[in-house]
Amino acid sequence: MENLEELKAHLMATSEDFRKLASEHSDTHRQLEALEAKDHLTMDDEAEEHRLKKHKLHLKDQMNQLVSQYKEQMA
Repeated sequence: MENLEELKAHLMATSEDFRKLASEHSDTHRQLEALEAKDHLTMDDEAEEHRLKKHKLHLKDQMNQLVSQYKEQMA
């Protein structure tokens, strides 16, 4: 694989785990965008925003770990 985007595309096509993580990451991103589009955030909104950001980062870390594992297998 030449670059990271090609590697991710390959994993999207071949890894169910990667697809699930990517889908959940995308859903979480949309939820954050909806919250951030509000004119005013309540305390509950702010707490939910914080929770979503942490969850999104955790998902990204898991995806990056799968990418790293795949790279090691190919080396």
